[in-house]
Amino acid sequence: MIKTIVTVLLIAGFSMFGLAQSHYPGQHTDKLKIAESIDFKAEAFNMSEVKLTNSRFTENMQRDSKWILSLGVDRLLHSFRTNAGVWAGLEGGYDTVDKLGGWESLDCELRGHTTGHILSGLAMLYGSTENDIYKIKADSIITGLAEVQKALGQSGYLSAFPENLIDRVIDGKRVWAPWYTLHKLYAGLIDQYLYCNNEQALKIVSKMGDWAYNKLFVLSEEQRTTMLRNEFGGINDSFYCLYQITGKNEYKWLAEFFYHNATLDPLKDKVDNLSNKHANTFIPKLIGVVRGFEIGGNSDYKEIADYFWDTVVNHHSFCSGSNSDKEKFFEPDQTSLHLSGYTGESCNVYNMLKLTRHLFCLDADVKYADYYEKALFNHILGQQDTKTGMVAYFLPMLPGAYKVYSTPDSSFWCCVGTGFENQAKYGEAIYYHTNTDLFVNLFIPSQLYWKEKGVTIIQQTQFPKEGKLTLWVNSEKPTLFTLKLRYPYWANKASVKVNGKKIKISNHPDSYIAINQIWRNGDKVEVEYPMVLKINPTPENPNVVSISYGPVVLAAKMGTEGMEAPAPYSNPNLHNDYYTYNYHIPENLCNELNLNGKKISSWLAPVEEEFKFRGVDSATGKVYEFVPISDLHRERYIMYWKLQ
Repeated sequence: MIKTIVTVLLIAGFSMFGLAQSHYPGQHTDKLKIAESIDFKAEAFNMSEVKLTNSRFTENMQRDSKWILSLGVDRLLHSFRTNAGVWAGLEGGYDTVDKLGGWESLDCELRGHTTGHILSGLAMLYGSTENDIYKIKADSIITGLAEVQKALGQSGYLSAFPENLIDRVIDGKRVWAPWYTLHKLYAGLIDQYLYCNNEQALKIVSKMGDWAYNKLFVLSEEQRTTMLRNEFGGINDSFYCLYQITGKNEYKWLAEFFYHNATLDPLKDKVDNLSNKHANTFIPKLIGVVRGFEIGGNSDYKEIADYFWDTVVNHHSFCSGSNSDKEKFFEPDQTSLHLSGYTGESCNVYNMLKLTRHLFCLDADVKYADYYEKALFNHILGQQDTKTGMVAYFLPMLPGAYKVYSTPDSSFWCCVGTGFENQAKYGEAIYYHTNTDLFVNLFIPSQLYWKEKGVTIIQQTQFPKEGKLTLWVNSEKPTLFTLKLRYPYWANKASVKVNGKKIKISNHPDSYIAINQIWRNGDKVEVEYPMVLKINPTPENPNVVSISYGPVVLAAKMGTEGMEAPAPYSNPNLHNDYYTYNYHIPENLCNELNLNGKKISSWLAPVEEEFKFRGVDSATGKVYEFVPISDLHRERYIMYWKLQ
C-alpha cells in the first residue's frame, strides 16, 4: 500500500524549498569552502529532499510560476542594458521593448531589484523540478547581466542604475536605497550558483563583491556611519554567503562592514529601540547578524538576534504574525491603536520567517515553529490573490478594509519581489533533522526523502481544516531514529497512534512528542490535534480581540459594497496607492460584537462540510460568516472586534 501512495503523490508533487539567499545550516555543503563554526540543534534539508503534494500551497506556487515566466527576459534586462549603453533593441528599445512600470520604471532609483528576486525564484523552481524552462530563462538573464557588467568597465560594478547612486549614499545625500537593490542582485546570482550550478553567476557576483570591497575599503568610519543610515536590505547576509562559497576574507570584511551599530548595539543591552523604525530596514540586519554568529561564533550576535525576535513577536506583532503600521514598528503592546489600512507589510513577514529559520536551527525551540506556522498560514498563504496570482503589500487590520493586490507589470513593489519568493518556498520549514532526530514542524501535504537514512516520509493532511495528519514511513531497511512531532501551543489532549496502537503522551502543548524506535517500511503514524475556537485579546485592551481556530485567524466576510474598479487591485496611474489607499468603508460597517456572555465556542457554529463558521450578534441580529483570513479575497473583512 505504501508504495502505491508514494507513486500517486509523486505525480502531483512539487519540490519547493527556500528562496533568496537561501542558505541555511546543513545545506550546500559541497559548495562551501568555509563551513559554519558552531554546532546546530537542527539542520535544514536540501531542496531536492522535500516535495509538496496537492494542496492550496501547490496552487499558489503554480500561479506564482506562471507570473514569473510571463515576464520576458528583454523586459527584465532593459534597465540594465540602458544603464550600460548595451544594445536593448531598435532605437534603444523605444518601441520594441514593453517596458516594466512601477518600481521598475527607468526613472525609479530602485530599478533592478525585481530581476534579482526572479533569479532566486527561477533558481528554486529549477532546483525543485529540474524543468529546463526555468534554467533556460535564468541562463539568458545571467548571460545578459554578464554583457552589462563587461560594458560597465573592469571594476565589476553591475546594476540597472549608475554607480553615482552609491556615491550619493556614501556622501549622505538623498537617494532611494541602492545597496538594498544590489542585495537582491547579489542574492539572486548566489542562488543561481547554489541551486543551478551556474558558474557564470558566481563569476559575476564575485566581481561585484570585489568592486564593493574596493569601493568601501577606503572609506572613513564617518563615511561608513553616514552610509549605513540608508536602507541596505540583507546585503551582510549575501557577503557572508559569498565568503563561505569562495573563502575570500574580503567578503567577510564586507559583511562585518555592514554591521549597523546605531541600530543593533542597543539590542545588545536589551533595549527595545524598535518604535518608529522602518521595519523592513531593521529586520534583514538581524539575518546578517545571526549569519555572523553561525560563521564566527560571536555570542553577542546571538543575544542580539534572540532579543530582537522575542521583542518583535511578543510585543510588536498582530494576531496574524504580521507587524508594522505604515511600514514602521509602533510602541510595544499597542496593537489596538494601530488597526489601520496599512498594517502588516509582507516583506517584514518574509524576513521574519528567514530569521526564524536560522534561530530554529540554532536552538530547535518549538516557539520558532509556532511563530512560523502562524505567520505562514495567516499572512503569507493569503498574500496571493487566488484569482490572478497578484500579491498584496499590506494585510490591513482596519475593520472593513480589503487586501489591495499588485498589477502584473506596473507595480513591482518590494512586496512583489519577496512575493515571487514567498509563494514558491512552502516546503522549506516543514522538516528539520539531526543525525538522530527528525522534526515535523509544519502540517502540510508533502514528501520528504531523508537521504542519509534511506527513509521517505509522506505526510497527508487537510490541515488547518482539521487537526489530523498521517505520516507514512517508507524505509530501505529498519532504521533507528527519533520522530519529533511538534505539539502546538493551540492544541490540547493530542492523540498519536503508531501502527494503530495509541502511545502515551506525557508532554504538554508547546513541546515535541518524541517517538524513538526502529522504523520499518510501511509504518504508519496517525496524529490528531484538537482544534478549538478562541478569543485573543490585544495586550493592552482586553475588549479588542481577534478570533482564532487553532493557529488560524478567522475574519468575518463583509461584502463588496463601495468597492469600485480597479479595486481590489492597485491603480498604476496613482503613485504608490497602496500607501494612501482610500477603502471607502461604508458608514454603517461596524466591528462591535455582542456575544451576550456566551463562550466563543458556543457562539460560533461550524458550517457542515465547509471551512467556515457562523455567528449571530445578540444585539443587532446580524449574521456573520467567518473564514480563515488566508481564504478571504476580493472583499471586505473584519479581523479585530470591539467586544460589547
